[in-house]
Amino acid sequence: MYLGCEAEAIGWGGIGLVARLSGASRTTVQAGVAEIRAGVRPDGRVRAPGAGRPAIEEVQPGIEAALDDLVGPGTRGDPQSPLKWTTKSLSQLVKGLYAKGFTVSRTTVARLLKQAGYRLQATFKTKEGAQHPDRDAQFCHINATAQEFLAAGDPVVSMDAKKKELVGEYANRGREWQPKGQPVQVNGHDFPAGVPKAIPYGVYDIGADSGFVSVGVDHDTAPFAVNALRTWWQRVGRTRYPNARRLMLTADGGGSNGYRLRAFKVELGKLAAETGLDITVCHFPPGTSKWNKVEHRLFSFISINWRGRPLTDYQVIVETIAATTTETGLTVEAVLDPGTYPTGMKVSDKQIKAVPLTRHQFHGEWNYTIHPGPTPEIPLNKTSNLKSTK
Repeated sequence: MYLGCEAEAIGWGGIGLVARLSGASRTTVQAGVAEIRAGVRPDGRVRAPGAGRPAIEEVQPGIEAALDDLVGPGTRGDPQSPLKWTTKSLSQLVKGLYAKGFTVSRTTVARLLKQAGYRLQATFKTKEGAQHPDRDAQFCHINATAQEFLAAGDPVVSMDAKKKELVGEYANRGREWQPKGQPVQVNGHDFPAGVPKAIPYGVYDIGADSGFVSVGVDHDTAPFAVNALRTWWQRVGRTRYPNARRLMLTADGGGSNGYRLRAFKVELGKLAAETGLDITVCHFPPGTSKWNKVEHRLFSFISINWRGRPLTDYQVIVETIAATTTETGLTVEAVLDPGTYPTGMKVSDKQIKAVPLTRHQFHGEWNYTIHPGPTPEIPLNKTSNLKSTK
């Protein structure tokens, strides 16, 4: 009809001209002209009514219900289901429907799934296991304490250890722009014995939106964790907060900074004595470490910055961490901590009782303040020869 309109508007010779310019046959153009002269107008359809094959739902009634039975919750592993333990892929669903007496293509199965409200989805980490009854109250306590410190101009830091990274030509998750067909080549296996590992321990200053990472080479222990905090205070904190008399830190409930770890409290006691600071510690409840701000305000951006790039040596790791920035103003300083931190050190009851520690009224095992004062020595070896990159 469009070609017919053009030919009719041109007038004499229009059919031949439109046919040559469009590549359509004269017969098609003539049919369009005839429809225009007959007063035919488009009604929104391409085909005439009744054209095309009927929908699969009409030809094979019950196929939608059969498909819903296959993809419904709990069908995987059901001995009565044709799928049994196979995945719910389109190919397997086609086979499952065939076993039920239906013949259908993968494309149609995908269309029926979307019509029924199904979408491809990954698992979603929301279940925390046995949740502590005061978990939400602890979050409120952490928030209120942090706001009080920040309002007074005192430092509030979030600290934790990032996952250990292999040092060498090993694959790193993510992709980076490279010339076509020239990806960075790395080792085919990433589990050989004796591979050196880097242990990034982060200290995130919440008020200043600033990160500090101490990259260890030995073990993730309590002395290593507190030494990262000590180094942050010596290099950054005491200059940024010259009038501070107290410090708040948030930490996970387990690991090298766990609330049950005696060595962590002893080492914090030493730091409090060295700096003269009252150190208030608030631990996140078990199973909630993902809400610790160092995770999503610092570590996530470090992972983005070195994605798809092999961490060939410690210097590369330190410099890559130090180069991490965000559009909102995050800056990061990184240092290499070559010290040795033996594991298996024990803290006696006498030593832990000597730590000048005051438990808070609300869950004193999670919330406490360590005051400056003499603390017992435990035989933990530390080396403070740190190499910095800013």
